[in-house]
Amino acid sequence: MTPDWLAVDWGTSHLRVWLMGPDGAVLDQRRSDRGMGHLSRDQFEPALLALVGDALPDGGTVPVIVCGMAGSRQGWAEAPYATVPCAPPSIGAAVAVTTADPRLSVFIVPGIKQVSPPDVMRGEETQIAGFLVDDPGFDGVLCLPGTHCKWVHISAGEVVSFRTFMTGELFALLEQASVLRHSVKGGDWEADAFASAVEDAMSRPATVAAELFSIRAAALLEGVGPGPSRARLSGLLIGLELAGARPYWLGQDIRVVGAGGIAAAYHDALAAQGASVATVTGDGMALRGLRTAYETLREAAQ
Repeated sequence: MTPDWLAVDWGTSHLRVWLMGPDGAVLDQRRSDRGMGHLSRDQFEPALLALVGDALPDGGTVPVIVCGMAGSRQGWAEAPYATVPCAPPSIGAAVAVTTADPRLSVFIVPGIKQVSPPDVMRGEETQIAGFLVDDPGFDGVLCLPGTHCKWVHISAGEVVSFRTFMTGELFALLEQASVLRHSVKGGDWEADAFASAVEDAMSRPATVAAELFSIRAAALLEGVGPGPSRARLSGLLIGLELAGARPYWLGQDIRVVGAGGIAAAYHDALAAQGASVATVTGDGMALRGLRTAYETLREAAQ
């Protein structure tokens, strides 16, 4: 079945495309590892066609709504940032991309920037738009865990401010490239070790670098296994993040966006601090945001 339009979430590492039919129905979903980080500017269109070209019509044009890193300076075409405070940018601020294939009509939704302190997001703004479709009156803070965790203050349908923490990337670097790599691979998750490490980091953030090395020492001297060692590493880093993000979450209504694993870890760490926190699944949020952008485009064309 030929799609009416394509919804595209183009990240640094991966490309995800939904083939959309009438009334917002998903006809198919396709993924590849051809993220922005693997492509030069002239490779974006071929990468998209390689994934979905067989589904495009022989004649006519298919709208393609794109969010994420395809709009970065190193991406397909730069989509200038909107500036906080602002509503999540949609199709009205999108950049139209000239394509060689006449079947494609591509629009890239911009990200959001914050001047002071300097910060940026691309892709998360479309997730936020999707969240607000379901909860338009939300007034509080979204926590979006990931490689770079975002804390986003939402009020009156706008992104008021946000802050990014590189906690996930720091975890990956320490897990893979530090002396801790010998101590944290494998094993079952230890909730108590995680909770204790969160508390240690929040109460004594200045000692976290020493506590990190103690993970290795405890493995050598006390035989602490990789499960509790890994949980302690995660807890120290997330606890350090919570200490830094306290102005965002303290006294706020918080929604952690995600499911399982890392989202549950953030939820548990916040709940232990007495925060008002709930978890909402992130599945479909970006798609809801892209669908809203397409509906606006369609209405403007009528």
